[in-house]
Amino acid sequence: MLAGKRVLVTGGTTGIGRATVHQLSREGACALTFGRHQPELDDAIMAAPGPGPVYGLTADIATREGVAAVFEAVDTQLGGLDMLIACAALGARPLQEMEEEAWRYVVETNLVGYLACARAAMRRMENGGHLLFVSSISPEIKAPGESVYAATKAGVNAFAETLRKEVAERNIKVTVIEPGSVATDMQECSTQEKREAVARHEMLHAEEVAEAILFALTRSERCDLVSLRIEPRLQKNA
Repeated sequence: MLAGKRVLVTGGTTGIGRATVHQLSREGACALTFGRHQPELDDAIMAAPGPGPVYGLTADIATREGVAAVFEAVDTQLGGLDMLIACAALGARPLQEMEEEAWRYVVETNLVGYLACARAAMRRMENGGHLLFVSSISPEIKAPGESVYAATKAGVNAFAETLRKEVAERNIKVTVIEPGSVATDMQECSTQEKREAVARHEMLHAEEVAEAILFALTRSERCDLVSLRIEPRLQKNA
């Protein structure tokens, strides 16, 4: 169902985004992704299993110039767009522990970047499409230390659920995926600690979230999967 689909994955060089790019490649989709660092981008592209091609560039979703460069690549490399999967996001410290420039950059990346990419993607979806936003369970948990991060993800949720009502008549689907703890670079613990948390069923593999993303993307035209919450069995809620 995804063979030949033209898909943009934001933040596809690490974590959930990288796992999603590789799943799309296995399914034969044509994927374009980006990240801020060339080594991670090169590694993600080299590791793509195929048969679907994967293209990439370095760009910063928090800037207007970065978003413009990404969608110029969408036009030249993909020749259009069928699906957007927004994954690019940063973790954050508590607001009172962050410099103003730092917390504003997180908001620009996690929320404004999603809006900017959605707007540019919809302009290329004349015959319909699918917008999928990777959010988080953080707005529900409201754990101490996640004030900035939770605020951005709550914004993504409200934006997506409202946008869905605005674009449904244009044959554009909107989905939100809300993962719990996932063993990615965003976690402030060692690789060994992540392995142990996964073994204890306290964290998920990024690939498990990518599988949920592909499930959402492959429903029938009449089926709009609005939101999907996916957690490890023993998710910590504080």
